[in-house]
Amino acid sequence: MDVRWEEEGWERLTGRAGRRRLPVWDCTVGLVVGDESVLLIDPGSCVREGAQVRAEAERLTGRRVTHIAFTHGHFDHVLGGAAFSGAEVFGAVGLDGVLSTGREELRGDAVRHGLAEAEAAEAVDLLVAPKHLVSGEWTLELGGLQVLLANVGPGHTGHDLAVFVPGGRETVFCGDLVEESGDPSAGPDAVPRQWPAALDRLLALGGDDALYVPGHGAVVTAGFVRAQRATLAARFGVSEA
Repeated sequence: MDVRWEEEGWERLTGRAGRRRLPVWDCTVGLVVGDESVLLIDPGSCVREGAQVRAEAERLTGRRVTHIAFTHGHFDHVLGGAAFSGAEVFGAVGLDGVLSTGREELRGDAVRHGLAEAEAAEAVDLLVAPKHLVSGEWTLELGGLQVLLANVGPGHTGHDLAVFVPGGRETVFCGDLVEESGDPSAGPDAVPRQWPAALDRLLALGGDDALYVPGHGAVVTAGFVRAQRATLAARFGVSEA
């Protein structure tokens, strides 16, 4: 155990990667540390929460966060992004348009889920859409570590991005394509019939021995992802053929 990470409320997954489960919505924030750059995955639900995550990440790494990846566009995964001034922001192709044109819907969704109206309005006003759009795969050089950003959706939304971190124990940050603490949430922007195929792409990316980090809940194995895939296929009437 790395006591310093634990003291900050973070879970160290490998020598290069860790994550934090944020309060209220149990949303996962990922942190990947290269020799030169630091990648943060899903910066939280509002500017206040993002600023807290930024301060913790800086204490853990001794450096500022240089890159941010949005796994998808839901409020609890993107609205903290404004707290990371100067970071390069990545997302699946098309996510920029969704965030730019759907700000009022994003604000309303955040408030309906319990975020204070003032915080939701501030975060939406300051929201930074991704400038680097991933249509297939994008290799991100962090210095001594190459991280793969993979557009594996649609599924949970129309624009789902996964992050693959190589190492002694490979790690896949799945966003809400995988959820452990509850049943996967299929909202109005989900693409249910393509969701099982998105999980197939996740499994091909990580393989049998990887750690799979869901958007909500505990870290899981490939077996859990396969079981969730089967559940979703049955739920949405997707043929296994």
